[in-house]
Amino acid sequence: MKFLDQAKVYIRSGDGGAGSVSFRREKYIEFGGPDGGDGGRGGDVWVEAVQGLNTLIDYRYQQHFKAKTGVHGMGRNRTGAKGADAVLKVPVGTQVFEEDNETLICDLTEVGQRFRLASGGNGGFGNQHFKSSTNQAPRRANPGLPGEEASIWLRLKLIADAGLVGLPNAGKSTFLATVTAAKPKIADYPFTTLHPNLGVVRIDAREFVMADIPGLIEGAHAGVGIGDRFLGHVERTRVLLHLVSAREEDPAAVYNTIRGELAAYGHGLTDKAEVIALSQVDLLDAEARAEKQAALAEACGKPPLLLSSATGEGVQEVLRALMKIIQDARTEETEADTADERWQK
Repeated sequence: MKFLDQAKVYIRSGDGGAGSVSFRREKYIEFGGPDGGDGGRGGDVWVEAVQGLNTLIDYRYQQHFKAKTGVHGMGRNRTGAKGADAVLKVPVGTQVFEEDNETLICDLTEVGQRFRLASGGNGGFGNQHFKSSTNQAPRRANPGLPGEEASIWLRLKLIADAGLVGLPNAGKSTFLATVTAAKPKIADYPFTTLHPNLGVVRIDAREFVMADIPGLIEGAHAGVGIGDRFLGHVERTRVLLHLVSAREEDPAAVYNTIRGELAAYGHGLTDKAEVIALSQVDLLDAEARAEKQAALAEACGKPPLLLSSATGEGVQEVLRALMKIIQDARTEETEADTADERWQK
């Protein structure tokens, strides 16, 4: 399945049905009077977060969504039926923006959340509404009101507990493939990863979701490489795993480069908890390891973990460090929710 995290679609709600012009005509009833029914309301356009989706690829092949027009009113005071709704089914984590791609309409973060994007037009009145003492046989009815139309942007931000960041070829995809069942593309050239990958990590009988995004390089915020748009997929994470390759000549400079790109992107990424690891350490001897670990520790202010996905060295320690931060965040959220429930009672 191809990955698509942004799509522009056109939506239109249904027009209201027209009211009816009708008169009651029955044998032996002298004064029948008007009995035209009202038109039905037009269908609405909804967006709904559903399970089982992790891409917006469906919206590459269909960009127009229109709800049905309300049924027209009929004689004998019969009101027309409401038009069928149009429902856009999207993955959890999808944001909906107006046509300017900046004004947020809604953010769907839980399965089952729905939001009405466009309301259907009201149905028109039938001629029974226009009867009066001076006009007892009105021959007019209202047409239904038109529906609403708009162009909107759908933008997906994956829901994950931990996110991987670093330069291309820092070992992010290899680490994800080692600790999860995900099968990202792995090769010895830059920008192997062209779209985010998700995997479920299991450590000490507990689980969390990890996201791997394409590598960043200096100037990514200005569009260099493949840019920094994919950083949106780690905005919702509780912790970042920052991998710095042991093959780099100056690990400290690499670390500062990535932190600079995170700061340029904004959205609170530099404020997130961070676990730093020197990856691919199996390529170094003991002396080189100690030298580069010390240089990286000076840059980040704490000793980095040592990691080798190829040999398994340090993998469990890194996962446990991530799990501790994630578990603490989950506990805080649970306590906050409990406090809110007590306050509401």
